[in-house]
Amino acid sequence: MGCRGVTATTRSVKGSIEVLGRPDGRPSQGDAVVHALPDPILVIDAADRIRYVNTAAEQFFALGRDALNQLSIQVLTAPDSPVVDLIGRVRLTGLSISDHDLELTSPRDETRRVDVHVGLLHEARGDVLVCLRKRTFADIISRQLTSRDSVRSVTAMAAVLAHEVRNPLAGIRGAAQLLERENQGDDRSLARLIRDEVDRICSLVENMEVFADERPIQIEPVNIHEVLNHVRRLVEAGSSETPLQFDERYDPSLPPVLGNRDQLVQALLNLINNSVEAFGSGGGEIILTTAYRHGMRATVPGSKSWLKLPLEVAIRDNGPGIPDEVRANLFDAFVTGKRGGTGLGLALVAKIVKDHGGVIEFESRPRRTEFRVRLPVAG
Repeated sequence: MGCRGVTATTRSVKGSIEVLGRPDGRPSQGDAVVHALPDPILVIDAADRIRYVNTAAEQFFALGRDALNQLSIQVLTAPDSPVVDLIGRVRLTGLSISDHDLELTSPRDETRRVDVHVGLLHEARGDVLVCLRKRTFADIISRQLTSRDSVRSVTAMAAVLAHEVRNPLAGIRGAAQLLERENQGDDRSLARLIRDEVDRICSLVENMEVFADERPIQIEPVNIHEVLNHVRRLVEAGSSETPLQFDERYDPSLPPVLGNRDQLVQALLNLINNSVEAFGSGGGEIILTTAYRHGMRATVPGSKSWLKLPLEVAIRDNGPGIPDEVRANLFDAFVTGKRGGTGLGLALVAKIVKDHGGVIEFESRPRRTEFRVRLPVAG
């Protein structure tokens, strides 16, 4: 039973909480039911103190029951947390409220996405029940399939553009060159402007042709740390005027990734350059992390096959964060939060990761944006 069955859950937990005050202090059958629930459950009193948690909540926050029961919900989740806001709205309206796909930060500064249900547990006392539903790896896979659909639509559009637009552009450029040679002054400047703009459009079409290439990639065992070191050198060489601080947190025991070195360089370079561009001239910190996640696998919806993706590469920065209006479609083509951006960089990253049989996920808030790429290993 999870947060989707919130009404029944609230009733069962309400009955359980009421017997916590038994004189003998012994656990009840209701307690056993609540502790068996897979989703974190918390009861918050009128002073916003935590007065009850189940076992799943202890595991979720990595704190014991005694430690949690001494905390305020504002301390546990931050005063501006959406959970605190939901609790206030429930007390104000007397109605149960649910919200989905929220970012929740734990005391250990770990950010996870959750669905949240808050219900009024005891109106006279002001107690509320908070139920959290953790976003699973299957949810991430589902989001990746949406991104892959976007990549496929870009692929079809790129093929049309490359075929239908290139020839007319060549004719326009040739005419502009002819006018530029035969005219002087303002007319020559206008002809040069036409030529330059045609060149810019041609460059865009060439970039999009990458999406039309459906040939299987050539893969081999690749040392992901060698790739990351190469990308770091490229970024530092190309951003010499921007103060950057890199922090490498690598697992030296990682096995090789099964992939294409050049494409992995391109994908990671795009991700790190996004961080650099977000910093602006003031610069910032970029944390590069690698890890082996044991047991990280999931079934792909609509398929009987398993994705085994134990190798994780994470890129975190302390920039301003991703604008809210582009987060839902961040990996779609032509979606960008940068002035003058084409919106193709992250769409290309999504295609490369897809071609490697991997997934990419991100979390973002001001001062902390992290992209995580999960890939198969060789062997």
